[in-house]
Amino acid sequence: MGTNHSDLNRREFLATSISCAVATGLAGISSNIALAQESSGSTNSPKDKIIYRQLGKTNMNIPIVSMGVMNANNPEIVRASYEIGIRHFDTAATYQFGRNEQMVGKVIGHLGVRDDVIIGTKILTPQQRRGLNPAEIKKESVILLEGSLKRLKMDYIDILYIHDVNNPEEISDPGLAEAMKLLKKQGKVRAIGVSAHSNMAEVISEIARTGNYDVVLTSMNFTMADDKPLLEAIKNAASKGIGIIAMKTLAGGARWPNPESRKDYSSSTIAKAALKWVLKNENITTSIPGFSNYEHMKEDFSVASNIKFTSEEKKLLSDNNIKLSMGFCRQCRQCLVSCPNNIDIPTLMRTHMYAAQYGDFYLARTTLDEIPKEKSIQVCKSCNVCTARCVNTVDIPRRIDELKMMYT
Repeated sequence: MGTNHSDLNRREFLATSISCAVATGLAGISSNIALAQESSGSTNSPKDKIIYRQLGKTNMNIPIVSMGVMNANNPEIVRASYEIGIRHFDTAATYQFGRNEQMVGKVIGHLGVRDDVIIGTKILTPQQRRGLNPAEIKKESVILLEGSLKRLKMDYIDILYIHDVNNPEEISDPGLAEAMKLLKKQGKVRAIGVSAHSNMAEVISEIARTGNYDVVLTSMNFTMADDKPLLEAIKNAASKGIGIIAMKTLAGGARWPNPESRKDYSSSTIAKAALKWVLKNENITTSIPGFSNYEHMKEDFSVASNIKFTSEEKKLLSDNNIKLSMGFCRQCRQCLVSCPNNIDIPTLMRTHMYAAQYGDFYLARTTLDEIPKEKSIQVCKSCNVCTARCVNTVDIPRRIDELKMMYT
């Protein structure tokens, strides 16, 4: 009988992990959970312990490095992630047409570890909730959640997010809040939250003010180090028991930095430095870097037990040219006031990131479809006024032109 190639990859990974375990004194741990020691009861030296943090006022304790499953399509990567020590998996109803949730559910079910993991998923995209009244939102929420539970083959979700909330007024929307609280009351959800890609400071501040949600999933990376309003909002929310989870920690695709970055630093140095920078902030419970191979998985999770910067990482983080060369749109919305055509530039930049950096053309298409036509790529005149206001000097017109070639 032939051997499946993915099985060989996994065996190779596990063999390497177990060899490392022997070398570091972890040989007593079973091969099924090699390198997946808990922070309590471990025989490791303190420097090797996985760092856990509590998610706000919830009873969930999570390693500081989790898995953003969005771009992964190999179930063996999800399985290996659990075996290396990852305990939180982030997905969404719309990722890969629902197949992402199905994959996560299948792996967790096969391992029989449902009670040992934290599953986060997202429903109610801007397009799905646009124009709905409170009664319709409540009905739609139930339908969408039941769909996620079915795909995951689970009877509850640990963290359920409203997908992509960028308007702080939505945090106070009684229809949305009541719908999510109803699902929580029914026992189908343990914690409710929102994901936010732009206007993060305002959204997080409103969550802290209203107390309507338990968790917020927010963009955060080292190119945003000078965003004092966001950092203050995170600190304030955390002090009130709101759980903070960080996404876009690798600046939207730092594993493929441009040649200028690669000239002086390896992609491994960039990835680890970026992840450590986020996790140095103790107000952030965990991060969800996306990876789809064993090398990047091990690279990211190595940070879970050691967030001390190396000298090379310190050098990189102090190099302003690197921050600018990343070309990361931090969704600060400064460009909007300069646009004569009132285009939704931040969402277009996120669309470009999904297509050009993540290679996820379906997610790019669905994100693009969230923008009303009067604010989308069709009305951009490439006047270049927006670029002058960009704090990260992103070449906005070029990216919009690339979107036009892909989607018009």
